[in-house]
Amino acid sequence: MRRAVLATVLAATLTAAVSAETGERVSTLADQRGVGITIYNSDLALVRDRRRLALPHGESRLALRDVSAKIQSETALLQSVGNPGRLTVFEQNFDYDLLSPEKLLEKYAGRDVDVIRTDPQTGKRTRERARVLATNGGVVLRYADRIETSVDGRLAFPSLPPDLRDRPTLVTDVANTGNASAQLMELTYLTGGLSWKADYTALLSPNDDRLDLRGFITLQNESGTTYRDARVQLVAGDVNVVQSQAMSGGLAAPKMTDTLARPSEQALFEYHLYTLPRKTTVADNQTKQVDLLYAPHVAVTKTLELRGSPFYYRARNSDLGTRLKFGTYVTFHNAGGSLGIPLPAGAVRVYKRDNGGQEQFVGSDSIDHTPKNETVRLHLGDAFDVTATKKQTDFKSLPGSSYESEYEIVLRNAKPIAQNVLVIEPIPGDWTMLKSSAPYTKSSSSTATWSVRIPASGSTTLTYRVRNTY
Repeated sequence: MRRAVLATVLAATLTAAVSAETGERVSTLADQRGVGITIYNSDLALVRDRRRLALPHGESRLALRDVSAKIQSETALLQSVGNPGRLTVFEQNFDYDLLSPEKLLEKYAGRDVDVIRTDPQTGKRTRERARVLATNGGVVLRYADRIETSVDGRLAFPSLPPDLRDRPTLVTDVANTGNASAQLMELTYLTGGLSWKADYTALLSPNDDRLDLRGFITLQNESGTTYRDARVQLVAGDVNVVQSQAMSGGLAAPKMTDTLARPSEQALFEYHLYTLPRKTTVADNQTKQVDLLYAPHVAVTKTLELRGSPFYYRARNSDLGTRLKFGTYVTFHNAGGSLGIPLPAGAVRVYKRDNGGQEQFVGSDSIDHTPKNETVRLHLGDAFDVTATKKQTDFKSLPGSSYESEYEIVLRNAKPIAQNVLVIEPIPGDWTMLKSSAPYTKSSSSTATWSVRIPASGSTTLTYRVRNTY
């Protein structure tokens, strides 16, 4: 607490010193009357900072402290709210050369400082004037009778350079055509350092046929300033941004409750805009989470899928693999109930309760921006107890760049209950299925798909023969 008070007093002292030396009007967060931020997916945000200020009639200089350290200064716009024509900005500068011992010493190259020494035996202090000759890789000081390359005391500086700030500051030269009474001004600008993403958690039912889905918005602020009691809006979508030279872990499964007000959503151009239901403070170097949605009892379909490869249909290959893994997928439809809203891109982490009722992590996947009424498909991992062995049992080269090949796939199930699986084979070229031990569907022009049931603690053998022409 004491350190924070000292820091505040020091900042106020430095601000007053700069103001007195330059004659500028310094604005701090104490003048702020409201702030709004619209954050995009691409490390970009639009800031609307409203402050109440009194400026003299005519020309003056205004220093706006506590702006983002990653401001795109070329996008900054300052105007009087309610009377935009009252204020004219004819020059602005972003001072991001921030105060530090090294910077202060660098600014004093060619100027005089005082070197203060304390005798360790007597405690007596002495002061000696020296000129700073250089600060590259160390300090070089010239005294009245010598030159030294180190400092055996403390340096005292007579004043703070006006172009060295303790906080990022936007300095504007303005002309006020009205009187000197206080007026509400708004500074808008684009900045980096603010980002957001969606994070989802899903709790699977015991039979893997339903899930409870919760969505969170994760905000991250690395912009160098704090936005107090801000109105926060978020844009989901791929916004094209001209790159400017000025731009510079897993969550535990939450309790599935439904008591919070959630962001409202609306279409914006070809994107979607989410507005948080209440104002919130987004502190510098802070990650904040806000509730987005809760959708219980969402119907899902779990599939085990064995996917092949097109390479072995035009060459002789014998053993194509043993203990091949089945991918585990969960699919649901973004419609109905509490869903049916645009889902921002993000990571989905899935959990399931064990026999003791404890929630255990079972896999995760990322989703892209998903409109309503679209399908969400999650790859959670690979099955442990369901495997396959595949081999090519025959291969022939035919005239006219054609090939015939035959395959045997043994599907094994170590579980005590039967399993339905999908075998998906990408078959290249113009192909004809000559024979198959099980029904199949031509799921695309280059894909054959079999739905096969493997008995409990047993196996099923799938064979087929195909002709390809390239």
